[in-house]
Amino acid sequence: MYENVYNFSTHGEFHLRAFSRYKNLQLLIFSLVLVMYLICVSGNMFIFAIVCRTSYLHTPMYYFLCNLTVLDIIYVSVILPKLMVMTITGDISISFPGCFAQLFFYVFCIGTEFFILASMAYDRYVAICTPLHYMLVINPQTCLTLSVFSFSLGLINALMYPLLISRVSFGNFNEINHFFCHMKSILNLRPTETRSIDLLITVDGIALGFSTFFLILISYLFIIATILKIQTSSGRVKAFSSCSSHLTVVLLFCLTSLTLNMKPENESSQERDKILSMLYIVVVPLLNPIVYSLRNKEVLRAIKKNIFLNYSDLDL
Repeated sequence: MYENVYNFSTHGEFHLRAFSRYKNLQLLIFSLVLVMYLICVSGNMFIFAIVCRTSYLHTPMYYFLCNLTVLDIIYVSVILPKLMVMTITGDISISFPGCFAQLFFYVFCIGTEFFILASMAYDRYVAICTPLHYMLVINPQTCLTLSVFSFSLGLINALMYPLLISRVSFGNFNEINHFFCHMKSILNLRPTETRSIDLLITVDGIALGFSTFFLILISYLFIIATILKIQTSSGRVKAFSSCSSHLTVVLLFCLTSLTLNMKPENESSQERDKILSMLYIVVVPLLNPIVYSLRNKEVLRAIKKNIFLNYSDLDL
C-alpha cells in the first residue's frame, strides 16, 4: 500500500505519514477510528439534543456545554474522516489549502474550547461562591457575551497559524510525520527557517492555554474553599456534584492538550506522540458526553424523561 509513496514529491501538497509504520494494522486502525468517530459525533449530538429538548436544562452551564459539543463535533470531523480515508486507501496526500484549513479549524476549536471551559469555571464560581448574585451576574446577556468573546478570540488566534505557515517555502520537504496537519510537525519540515514561528507559537500557547488553565484552577481553589465551609455533608456533596463533571473535562482536556502541544518534539518521540495525540483529539471529545451524562443527575433525569416520552409516543 505504501511502497512507492515516498519516492516522489508532488508540488502543492503535503504527505501525512500517519500510522503508515503499522502497515499490517491499517484495517484495524480504520475500524477503531470509525467506531470512535461515530460514538463521539453521535454522543455529542445526543447531549446537544437533550439540552435543547429539556426546558430545565436551559441554564448557563448547559448553554456552554452545547458550545463544547459543537466544537468537539467540528474538530473531530475535520481530522478523523481524512485519517480514515488515508488508512483505507493509502492515499496520504493533502493539498496545501486542505492542510491549512485543517490546521485552522483544529486550532480554532482547541483554542475556543479553552475559553469556553474558562467561562464554565466562572459560571460555577459565581453559582457556588456568590449564589445570591448568580441570577444578576450570569444572565443571558453575560452568557452570550462570554460565548461571542470565546469564539472571537479563538478565530483571531486560529487565523494566525495558516498565515504564518503560508509564508514558509517547503520545497520538496512535504512529509508530515503525523496523522493530521499538526503545527509543530509542519514546522519540523524546515526547522532552521521556522525558529521564530516556533517561538511565537510557544508564547501563544503559554499566553492562551496556560493562562486560561490557570484561571480555571484559581476559580476551583475558591470553589473548593467555599464548599469546605458548608456545614452539612449533604450540602457539600450537592455543591461539588454541580461542578464535578466540568472539573473532570477540564483535567482530561487541558492536561493532555497542553502537555502534548507544548513539549518539544524529537524524532524518537514522534511515533509515541501521534498515539498520545489521539487522547485529546478523539478520546476526550468521546468521553465528554459520557462524563456529563453519567456524573450529572440532571442530564440523566432528562435522558430518562425524553426516552420515556419517546416510548409513550410509540405506544400511542
